[in-house]
Amino acid sequence: MSSSDNRSRSQLLTPCCAPTKARAELLLSSVTQSNSRVRATEGSVEDMIRVEKTEFLMGSEESHAVQADGEGPVRRVLVDSFYLDREPVTNIQFAEFVRQTAYRTDAERFGWSFVFRNHLPPTWNAEEHPPTLPWWCKVDRADWSHPEGPDSSIASRDNHPAIHVSWNDARAYAQWAGKRLATEAEWEVAARGGLEQQRFPWGSELTPKGKHLCNIWQGEFPDFDTGEDGFTGTSPADAYAANAFGFRSMTGNVWEWCFDWFSQDYHRYASRRNPVGPPQGATKTMKGGSFLCHASYCNRYRVSARSSNTPDSTTANIGFRCARDVAS
Repeated sequence: MSSSDNRSRSQLLTPCCAPTKARAELLLSSVTQSNSRVRATEGSVEDMIRVEKTEFLMGSEESHAVQADGEGPVRRVLVDSFYLDREPVTNIQFAEFVRQTAYRTDAERFGWSFVFRNHLPPTWNAEEHPPTLPWWCKVDRADWSHPEGPDSSIASRDNHPAIHVSWNDARAYAQWAGKRLATEAEWEVAARGGLEQQRFPWGSELTPKGKHLCNIWQGEFPDFDTGEDGFTGTSPADAYAANAFGFRSMTGNVWEWCFDWFSQDYHRYASRRNPVGPPQGATKTMKGGSFLCHASYCNRYRVSARSSNTPDSTTANIGFRCARDVAS
């Protein structure tokens, strides 16, 4: 068996790098239609980019694709025109939402969230962590404004993506802003930036001419991140160059919530026009990967890669951006 075959086989068995509060089997009935899209046309389009109606090849069947995630088959999808935030929602933006609404996030209501162990003091007693994911620590009073626990703050991270934000929280923000969360198809066509069947928003080479274009893990996961890309945690939303459509931070940095319920195979039978995930499920789709993604473990920082988490899950590597429909 070749090294690429070994890599592909290992990806079939490798879970995502983001923990969940609970995992459950997704039970689906046989369907042939997409779930209904939620529409939103009231929010400001400032700092959003309009993606025109287009067809594109969604998914991947290449050797890096994680078959168990349902990355394939490659299929031609039609997406109507929409707007998408240029960058993920930042701490300063989320803070304004909280200031105006007094909203309490799921992490604040639960009283804890998951923090990556390397971002905690060496003396931290990391006894509580998810099974098979010992690098995640359950930290009391960790939340969006205290990313590493009560003694931390976002004082120097105004332009970093808001994290420890659940799907429920992301939806609440989007509704407040007169927007919505993007469907997986909308997110992927925006991330591809007009390129067809390329791994990344800029092409198929991870570091063209040795240049880092996204915030992921370098070194030995999960023990030592060399930070060759400039960061060992989240990075500012505008830290790297935009893709051809003008979107930034589409891969790496933080996972981004999508509107869709997650399924490994629903898309095989659903509509190919403005597709949306199944009408019900246990977990919501996430795209883009995060600063914890590494080729040896979670090679999901490719534009076709996908993962999921329960709607109430919060971690230090999950954020979001908003979408909006084009008013007719």
